[in-house]
Amino acid sequence: WDFFVPVSVGDLVKTGGINQYVVQDVVPPKHLHSSLNKFKLALRSQGPLCVLEHFDTGYSVLQHSHSVELGVKEDTLDLLVQVVSGLAGSLPALLISTTTSAAERKDQLNAVKMSVYLLCKLTETFESDSYRQNIITAPGKGGKKSKSSGEGLLQWDSERERVLQALIQLLQLDIRSLWNLSLVEEEFISCVTCCCYKLLENPTISHVKSKPTRDCIIHLLGVLIKKYSHLLGASVKVIQLLQHFEQLSSVFAQAVSVWSTEYGVRTIIGEILRNSPFRCKDIAMCLACFCYVILFYYPFLQSHTMRVAVCEVLGEILVCVLCGDRLDDSGKADRDRFFDTLQEHLHDTNSHVRARVLQVFTRIVNSKALPLCRYSEVMELAVGRLMDKSINAVKNAIQLLAAFIAHNPYSCKLSSADLKKPLEKETAKLREMKEKLQGKAPAVQFCVTVCEFSVANSVSGVRKMLPLVWSTDAAIKEAVVQAYRRLYLNPQGDTVRMKAQTLVDSLSELMVDASLGTIQCLEEIVQEFFGSSSNLQSTVVQVLWERFTGKRETSVLNRRAAVLLLGMAARAEREVVLSNLDTLCSVALGEKVTEDFLLARDTAITVCSITDHVRVRRHEHTPFRLPQDHQLFTCLTQAVAEGVVMEDPYWQSFMEQAVRLIYFLAESPDQLCSRLLQRSARLLLDQIAEGGEINTDAGPIQDGSQESSEQGEQVNCVCLAQLLALCGSVAFWQVSHLERSVSTELRRRRGETEEREEKEKGPSGKAKTANESAMEEDLGLIGASAEDTEAELIRKICETELLAEENLLCAFLPLLVKVCSSPGRYSHPQLTTAACLALSQYMMISPAACEDNIRLMFTVLERSTLPVVRANAIIALGDLIVRFPNILEPWTQNLYARLSDEVPSVRQTAVTVLTQLVLKDVLKVKGQVSEVAVLLIDPEPHITSLALNFFNELATKDNAIYNLLPDIISRLSDPERGMATQDFNTIMKQLFSYITKERQTESLVEKLCQRFRTAKTERQWCDLATSLSLLSMCERGFKRLQECWECYSDKLTEPGVYQPLLSIMVKLRRGAKPQFKAQVDEFEKRLTAVHTRGLENVESPEMDADNPKQGGAPENAVTLTPLAGRGQAKPSVSARDDSFVTPQRTRKPKKPVITFSSDEEEDEEDAVMAESETPKVTTPIARSSRR
Repeated sequence: WDFFVPVSVGDLVKTGGINQYVVQDVVPPKHLHSSLNKFKLALRSQGPLCVLEHFDTGYSVLQHSHSVELGVKEDTLDLLVQVVSGLAGSLPALLISTTTSAAERKDQLNAVKMSVYLLCKLTETFESDSYRQNIITAPGKGGKKSKSSGEGLLQWDSERERVLQALIQLLQLDIRSLWNLSLVEEEFISCVTCCCYKLLENPTISHVKSKPTRDCIIHLLGVLIKKYSHLLGASVKVIQLLQHFEQLSSVFAQAVSVWSTEYGVRTIIGEILRNSPFRCKDIAMCLACFCYVILFYYPFLQSHTMRVAVCEVLGEILVCVLCGDRLDDSGKADRDRFFDTLQEHLHDTNSHVRARVLQVFTRIVNSKALPLCRYSEVMELAVGRLMDKSINAVKNAIQLLAAFIAHNPYSCKLSSADLKKPLEKETAKLREMKEKLQGKAPAVQFCVTVCEFSVANSVSGVRKMLPLVWSTDAAIKEAVVQAYRRLYLNPQGDTVRMKAQTLVDSLSELMVDASLGTIQCLEEIVQEFFGSSSNLQSTVVQVLWERFTGKRETSVLNRRAAVLLLGMAARAEREVVLSNLDTLCSVALGEKVTEDFLLARDTAITVCSITDHVRVRRHEHTPFRLPQDHQLFTCLTQAVAEGVVMEDPYWQSFMEQAVRLIYFLAESPDQLCSRLLQRSARLLLDQIAEGGEINTDAGPIQDGSQESSEQGEQVNCVCLAQLLALCGSVAFWQVSHLERSVSTELRRRRGETEEREEKEKGPSGKAKTANESAMEEDLGLIGASAEDTEAELIRKICETELLAEENLLCAFLPLLVKVCSSPGRYSHPQLTTAACLALSQYMMISPAACEDNIRLMFTVLERSTLPVVRANAIIALGDLIVRFPNILEPWTQNLYARLSDEVPSVRQTAVTVLTQLVLKDVLKVKGQVSEVAVLLIDPEPHITSLALNFFNELATKDNAIYNLLPDIISRLSDPERGMATQDFNTIMKQLFSYITKERQTESLVEKLCQRFRTAKTERQWCDLATSLSLLSMCERGFKRLQECWECYSDKLTEPGVYQPLLSIMVKLRRGAKPQFKAQVDEFEKRLTAVHTRGLENVESPEMDADNPKQGGAPENAVTLTPLAGRGQAKPSVSARDDSFVTPQRTRKPKKPVITFSSDEEEDEEDAVMAESETPKVTTPIARSSRR
C-alpha cells in the first residue's frame, strides 16, 4: 500500500483508491494510554519504521485533540519527534545504497510521509491551543496575568524549536530519491509549509525571545525553497501574510536575506515584488516597510534584483494600463518615460538585468503593446544583444526577435529580398561565430517560428536542427522533438482523416530529397509518434498504405516516402508491416520491380524494420525468421537476378538492401544466396551466349587458363560489375551472419540446454556441485569454455569453409583478383570500382584471404586513377586494420600517404578513417601524423575542420601532442618538403595551443634548443625559433632558454632567429616581477648585442672561454624556396610504380616489383578516366562486429 497525504484529517478514514492507506482503527480516548505504550515499545524494538504499524494511534490523538488529555498529546509529540529524528539518522545510508529493494524504499517513503504528516498536524494543534489559551488568559488593562494561565503549555515555546530542528534534519537529506522520478508530491510539501506559516502567525514571533524559533522556521523554509521547488509558493505566501500581519515585515526581510545569501535563492525579492498587488494600500505599506528592512540588511548593495523588480513592474504597467490609442497626453508621457527606462536597462551592467528586460520586451511585443514608432529602435537594440557575452541575454534576444516576426503588424509573410544586404554583411561574422554557438533551444524555437511564417529557405533550417534529436542534453532533445511535433505531428483539419492526410503530406515533404542521416533522425521522432497513444495512428497508417498501393494518385517520391514512413511505424508496432507483406511484395517487388528499383530498395528497408537485427530482442527469445519459400524471398531473388543483366544505376543499392534483408529474415540464408549467385551467373552467361550488346570498354572474362583467353566471347562490363558487387555483398553478409546471428543462436541454445539440464538435476546433484560451481564462478570460468568453443567454430568456418573449392564464393575470387590486377585491360570505372570493393569484402572473411591479397589492395590504393576506388580502398583497409591488425600493421604507413592525395574527396576519406583508427587506439600515433597536420592548411574548409577535430580529440589523450611535436616540427621543416613559412607558422600556432602545462613547456624549450645543433639550413633555424616563440613561456622555461644559450647563440645574426626570440622577451616582461623583469632585460641586451655585432665580438662572463663559438651564418647556407601547391612532400623512391614493395618493420633489400599483365601486353589500353566520368558517390563497406 501507499500513504497519500490527505487534504483534511478526516479523509484518512474514507475508502481510498487501489493500494491507498486507510485508517482502520480510531482508538477511543480512554484506550490511548495503552496504545501509546505499545507505540513506545515498538519504537525501542523496531526503530522509526514502527510508525507504519502504529500510525492509527497518532491519528487517533489528532482526531480526539480537543477531548484528549494534554499529557497524551505531549507524549505523542515526543514519540513523533523521536521517529522523525530516527529516520533522519537512518536514511543517509539507505539513500546511497545500490542494493536497496523497491519494497524497502516504499516502506521508508511511507514512514517519512506518515511521521511528517502527524508531526506537522500535531504541531499546528499545539500552536492553536497555545494561541487560544493566551487570548483567554490575557490580563486586562492594569491587571496581572493569572498564575494558571497556559497551564501545561508553558513548555511549548521550547518544544517548537525541537520539532523544527527534527524536520530540518530530515528534509536536508536528499529524500527526493525515495519518490518515483524524484518528484515530491505537492501535498507533502504543503503539509510542512502550512505548519511553518501557521507558526509565523504567532503575534510574538518577531519578539527577541522567539528568535530561535524564528531562525528555525526561516531555515526550514529555505530548505523547502531550494530543494523542493517552493519558490513561487513562498513568494505568494509572503505577500498574503504581509497583508494580514504587519509585524512580519522585519521577519520576512531577515528571511529573504538568509534565503538569498545562504541558500542562493537570489530571485526571491523579484518574485515577491512581481506578485505584489500594488493597488492595495495595506499591502503597499507593508511592502514599503519590507523594502526598508531589506535595505537595512543590504546597506551597500547595488541590488540588481531590485532593478529587475522595477523593470518588471514597468512592463506590467505598459501591458495592462498604458497601452492602446486612447491615452491622454499625460499617459503617453508616462509610457514614453517607462519605455526609455526599459531601453536604458538593455545596457545594464548586470547580465541578469539585461536578460530579464529582454523578457519584459518579449511580453510587451506578444501583448501587442509596443508602439509602432518604437519597433525599429527596440529591434535594433535586440539585434545588438545577440553579441552579448551572456548566453542568457543572447537566448532572450533570439526569443524577442522571434516575437517581432510572429507579431509584426505589416504582413503575415516575410520576404528575404529586403534582408539580402544585411545578410551578405553578416555572413563573414557568422563563420567566426559558429564555433562559439550556444543556446540551441532558442535557436530551435526561432527556426520553428520562421517556418510557420513561410520565410524563404526556412525548411533548410528545420532540417539542419534535426540531428539534435541525438543530443545528450535532454532539454535540447526535448526542444527539437517538441518543435517537430508542433510543425508536423499536430496537423490542422476538420476531421481525423484530413488531419492524417496533412500530417502525411508534411512528413513526405520533409523526406523528399533528404539525406540518409536526415531520414535516420526523422525516424526517431516518427517512431515516438507511433509509440504514443495518439488517435491519429490508425488513420495515418491507412493513408500511407493508400499512397503506397496507388489507390490515391500520388507522385513516385511520395510513394517512396510513404513506404519508408511505414517502416518507421513498424519499429513501434511490427504488425503494421508484417500483416501486409503480401501487399509489399505485389506492389513493389512484383512484375514491375525492374521499372523502379528505388521503390524496391525502400521496400526492403521497410521490411528490415521488423527483423530482430533492427528491433531490440532479448537473446533468450527464439529469433524471428521466415521460411525460405516465402513469397518475399522469391520476389527478392528474382528481382536481384534479373537486374544483374540490366544496366540500371539504382540496381546496386537495391541489391545491397535485398541481400541484407535475406540474411536478416530468412531461414538458412546461405542456401538462398547460393542459388541466387548461381542463377545470376547463369543469366550473365546466357547473355554472352546470345551475343548480347557489346560494350566498347568490355573485356573478355577469363578464368586464368590459356584456352579461355583465346575465346572471343565478350560481356557487358556493367553487368559483370553488378555480378561482382553481388558476390562481395554475399561474402560480407555471410561473415556477418555467422558472427552475429549464428553465434547468438548457439549461445541461446546452449543456455536452454543448460537450463533444462539444471531442472533435470535433483537436489542431491545440485548439492554435490555447489562447491565446484562457486569456485568456477569466483574464477569467472562459467560459460567461458563453451563460448570459446563457439567462437572457435565460427572462426574455423570462415577460415576453412567459406573459400573452400567446393564453395561457390571461391569460384569468383580469381576473377576479382584478375580484374583488380589488370587495370589496363579492365578499365571500365564501374567494373574496377565493384571489383575492388568486392575483393576487400572477400578479404574480411579470413586472415589467409587478407594476407594473400593485401599487397594487391595497397597497389590499387597507390596506383588507381579513379578517386572513388582510392576512397573505397581506404575505407576497406580501415575495416581490415580493425579485423586483422597484425597483418595490416606493416602497411599502415601507406595509408598516411593518401592524406596528400590530389583529390579532396580522397583526402577527406583518409583523414576521417585515420581519425577513427587513431582515436580508438587501433593505430599507434607515429611521426606520419605530421601529414594530418598539413591538412590544417588544406584549401578545402571541411578537410581543415576534420584535421582540427583530430587534434582536438588527440589533445585529450595524455601527452600525445607533446610527444609528437618535435618530430612534427622536424618533418614539416624538412628542406625537401618546401613548406611555405606562413603555412608552417599557421600549423605550429594551432599545435602549440594544446601545450598548457608548465613542465611540458620547459621540456619542449630544451628539446627545440637542442635541435639547433642538428639544423643545417637557415630556414630550419627560423622554424625552430618561431616554434619557441609560440610556447606559453614561463619563468622555468626562460631559465631553460638561458641554459641552452650555446645551442642557438651562433644563429642570432639571422633576423628570422633573433626576432622570434625577442618576441619571447616582450611576452615575459608583461606582468613580471621586478627581479625577474631585470633578468629578462639583461638577457634581451645580450641577444641584441650578439645579433648586431656577432658572437665572436661579444664577451660574456657566463660563457666558457675554453669553448669559443663561431658566429654568423654558414657561408654556403641554402635558402629554401617554397614549392607551389599544398606543401606536399616529394614522392619518395619507394612510391614509384616500378618499386612498390611490401613495407617491413626493419630495413631490408628491395623485393621484386609487381608486374601487371596489362602493363606488358596492352599498354595502349591503360586509359585514365576523366573526372566527369567518375562516380560521385563513394560506396562504403558496411562494418560488422569483430568477435
